[in-house]
Amino acid sequence: MKRWKDHNMEQRIWKRRHQLDRMTLRGLTVAFFQYPAVWAYLLLAFGSGALAWMRPSSFFQNAAAVIVAGVIYPLVWYVLHRWVLHSRWMFKSPLTAGVWKRIHYDHHIDPNHLEVLFGALYTTLPTIAAATIPIGWLIGGFGAAMAAFAAGLLITCLYEFVHCVEHLPYKPRNALLAQMKARHLAHHFHDENGNYGITNFAWDRLFGTLYERRDRPKKSLTVFNLGYDDAAARRWPWVARKSAAPIPVRSRDDGRSRNA
Repeated sequence: MKRWKDHNMEQRIWKRRHQLDRMTLRGLTVAFFQYPAVWAYLLLAFGSGALAWMRPSSFFQNAAAVIVAGVIYPLVWYVLHRWVLHSRWMFKSPLTAGVWKRIHYDHHIDPNHLEVLFGALYTTLPTIAAATIPIGWLIGGFGAAMAAFAAGLLITCLYEFVHCVEHLPYKPRNALLAQMKARHLAHHFHDENGNYGITNFAWDRLFGTLYERRDRPKKSLTVFNLGYDDAAARRWPWVARKSAAPIPVRSRDDGRSRNA
């Protein structure tokens, strides 16, 4: 009986590491909807929707708030992804190095590790609130603000799920999803300086950061470590101190990842 219980504990979905390149769509779906952050998003979206219903704005105000939240979300993500997560100032301060490691460095070191693909709630929730609530409030007051926040939370769930799907080991039949997957994987395995969108690459196109692999024949040497190499670690050691594995680098000879 004890052995069966131990085996059952080992099989609990978040008691073990998950690698997306070894998962099926069904396995991902089961794991996704058991992840605590996803439950937090869904419960907060339900609560925000209830508050919007209790203190309602007009239908048109709510609709406008939801639409604007949906339009601005990809821009907010683009700005954060390009100029914050891919900046180098975050690992240069002990105040931000740990956050940067958790929310992006670890994901680029191992892009298929599901547990670090999800954003950390202490960073995602304030960002979603800041991007949606003020706009909703300006459009229609409290009710519209809650509607916009709920929309942002649900969009985040969709965004996270698509992000996971892009790392699964199969080519989607849907042409749009296949294109998104190819561009996102190029960001992770070819050149990190572009293709910052996940589900929407309109802002990449506008700002000139959209690319196809054939457009950049030379592979980036910092695609896995985001510029945090041995020299950076010696000068700014805070990320290295929190990392169990050596800093990954790309070989100049064959373009494959190796450890420093």
